[in-house]
Amino acid sequence: MAEHLSQSELDYPFKLLEYFNGFRVSKVIFSACELGVFDLLLQSQKPLSAEQVSRELGTSVDGMERLLDVLVGIEILDVETIDGTVFYSSTDVANLYLAKGSAKSLNDMIIYQSQTIYPLWNNMVDAVREGKNQNDKTFGLPAEDVFQAIYRSEEEMLKFMGLMNSSWVLDGHDIVTAFNLSSFKMMVDLGGCSGALGREMAKAYPSSSVTVFDLPQVVETAQKHFSEEDDTIVFQAGDFFDGDVPPADLYILARIIHDWSEDKCLKLLKKIYNSCQEGGGVLLVEAMLFENRRGPVMAQIFSLNMLVQTEGREHPPSQYSSMLTSAGFQNIQVCRTGKSYDAILAIK
Repeated sequence: MAEHLSQSELDYPFKLLEYFNGFRVSKVIFSACELGVFDLLLQSQKPLSAEQVSRELGTSVDGMERLLDVLVGIEILDVETIDGTVFYSSTDVANLYLAKGSAKSLNDMIIYQSQTIYPLWNNMVDAVREGKNQNDKTFGLPAEDVFQAIYRSEEEMLKFMGLMNSSWVLDGHDIVTAFNLSSFKMMVDLGGCSGALGREMAKAYPSSSVTVFDLPQVVETAQKHFSEEDDTIVFQAGDFFDGDVPPADLYILARIIHDWSEDKCLKLLKKIYNSCQEGGGVLLVEAMLFENRRGPVMAQIFSLNMLVQTEGREHPPSQYSSMLTSAGFQNIQVCRTGKSYDAILAIK
């Protein structure tokens, strides 16, 4: 960073000020999503004035106008003036990713970031001081039971499942095609949540069966809120730490290892290894750090989030490989997708 914060930054700290205000930019987008701004603009099929938007969404005209103007400033909305009246419309990016009605909507991810992650990060100073998550200070729940906090109500469970759905709508295809997995005919997605990644797997490998294995309350909620007609996956309830895992040729652990201590992860990987037939394997999906841990910045931020919310962290490929080797796996392959999440395939 020192190389990039040059003499001009010493003269006036433009970049630092941009960083300082980053949380405000996030909150602008979060607030617009929570108010329904992008949904309204998509449904209207025509530009709307601040007065029209505020009337439809039940807000003050002044507050909405200020919010819309910032969204124009960060290039998420477009603006035009007709006969002295300012009209706002969505950009293609806003329609695709920020409106609920889009097949690629990230709205659920944004709601989770705003209502769950943002309050946790308010306690980041304590997380760094104490070296543990802040579920107790943020939600009044014990730090030791990570998923008691994440699943503390059906509403919160739905928010988290919506987050996972959004993640795999965005990154799922790149993950399931990172390696040719067509030789694995029985796949089990451990901790597969809503089934979004499992469906991407079933779409890419139609001759394979895909089972989503998760806690009973998660399976019940997934079947109630996320099931699809003629679904390509099946759900099975259980606990991969305390019980047996279903038989499979390929086990998928997507954003699971980063939640837990290395001791717990090694215990789980050994259980999977013992359940595998020769030639079977495990697919890890995580945001991998560089070996020197100097990036990618998003993976570093994810790792900090693991500190404030869970008991785990993000790792470089060598650390995942070490855990897999200790569990007995070999023939370890790493694929960086160039996007949010990467993949590691290991064979028994």
